[in-house]
Amino acid sequence: MKTNRADIKQAIAKGETSLGIEFGSTRIKAVLIDHRFETIASGSYEWENRLEDGFWTYNLVDIITGLQTAYSEMKQEVERNYGITIRTIGSIGFSAMMHGYMAFDRTGELLVPFRTWRNATTGVAAKELTDRFRFNIPERWSIAHLYQAILNEESHLPRIDFITTLAGYIHWLLTGKRTIGIGDASGMFPIDESTQDYHEAMVQQFDELIAPKGYPWRLRDILPEVCISGEQAGTLTEVGAKILDQSQNLQPGIPLCPPEGDAGTGMVATNSVRKRTGNVSVGTSVFAMIVLEKELSKVYPEIDLVTTPNGSPVAMVHANNCSSDLNAWLGLFREFSEAMGQKIETNQLFEVMLNKALEADSDGGGLLSYGYFSGENITGLEKGRPLFVRTPESHFNLANFMRTHLFTAFGALKIGMDILTKNESVAIDSILAHGGLFKTPVVGQKIVAATMNAPVSVMATAGEGGAWGMAILASYMMNKHQNESLEEFLDLKVFEEVDRIEMYPDRLDVKGFEAFIERYKKGLMIEQAAVETLIV
Repeated sequence: MKTNRADIKQAIAKGETSLGIEFGSTRIKAVLIDHRFETIASGSYEWENRLEDGFWTYNLVDIITGLQTAYSEMKQEVERNYGITIRTIGSIGFSAMMHGYMAFDRTGELLVPFRTWRNATTGVAAKELTDRFRFNIPERWSIAHLYQAILNEESHLPRIDFITTLAGYIHWLLTGKRTIGIGDASGMFPIDESTQDYHEAMVQQFDELIAPKGYPWRLRDILPEVCISGEQAGTLTEVGAKILDQSQNLQPGIPLCPPEGDAGTGMVATNSVRKRTGNVSVGTSVFAMIVLEKELSKVYPEIDLVTTPNGSPVAMVHANNCSSDLNAWLGLFREFSEAMGQKIETNQLFEVMLNKALEADSDGGGLLSYGYFSGENITGLEKGRPLFVRTPESHFNLANFMRTHLFTAFGALKIGMDILTKNESVAIDSILAHGGLFKTPVVGQKIVAATMNAPVSVMATAGEGGAWGMAILASYMMNKHQNESLEEFLDLKVFEEVDRIEMYPDRLDVKGFEAFIERYKKGLMIEQAAVETLIV
């Protein structure tokens, strides 16, 4: 039963609400929820990363503008719908794209432009650290960025006072606290499950490795403090309130939960924090998170080991590229329709085009594409070139074209998941999928089920995404009973009445995807040649 308008208005006035703001790769979104975890209002800001001086980045102006715009739109929606101005909120949480590198000096100055997860520029550092730690350090991780900067002898290194992620930066800016949620922290540096903190032996190994450089800091000096879900990680300062709400109606003192990464909010938004559960998050990048029962038998460069927001170990398969090329092609079809005098709504365009994939040959008719806008660690490519290839004998039609672009969006993910399921026999009871792709019913879910060769569910909350998941984490901090675990809170309170649609893999889809992935693997040398020869 939905909360009525008068109750919601009263909840807003009393601050019986929770706010989550997530900085995604293409959109910053703010979601305000009530005590029943239903969305009261939302706001957003569209943005794009830029390639500057060889690094994918977002500038600080866009970061702050996006934060303020998303909050302002949410606030205005509340005013329009409920006739009340937000002056307080029960709890707030910030989340963002994981990994990357933001380094600051003692004055709070950003020393180099924000280096995002998308940069595949740390290959040497990642490999050296993986070999030294005997633990996979992906190229995206903050420690790989830091060590690569050390290998490159970058001039800013002696001035470092603090390094953090984007979510950690926003939290620090608004609270003054250098803290970070354990899930986000696990994408900066390896976590020890027993201590729920950075792995001390590896911290010491790193300090010993760089000691000859003579920097005036040790690693723990510059890393943020690790917090667990449910803990309070600071309060909104007077300065922070003015930054967040330019109208200056919002009052300081609001408690904030630990900032998290988008992987953690994805797990929460899909109720996938219990062992043997998993989720797939689909967007500019794509990642699958499987909560592990036991350690993997060996180190795999394709598999990241991170944690849930409450510290359980997670195997993460992360592919840098997913929907960007598909979106670009659909943009081309939109241009064509408009040139023909046909205006078409975005949702209708996606629904019509994606559904064509259901009419295709099971393997995509012999077509091949790579949606590599950037490098791809899983397939060993440092840079990317979007590419579409076919033979004269390929069955070239619109249905196969669309199916091929959906298959390739999950191609690198499939390679990583096969390691977990085929090599390591990782048990998966359920997989939840979320992201904009699933707003079109059936198609995306059907393709992901074929990718994972496992049942895939989409919840009614799937479209809510990470900002909603972050708001749930903020609510958990304020509304959990004593000793109530995050798993119990999600099962018994948040998702008890949420509907889900489950889809089992179609045998022909699975067989077709297996045929496609063999073609995909063999064709990687074509992609490599494109990287080497197509130089702007």
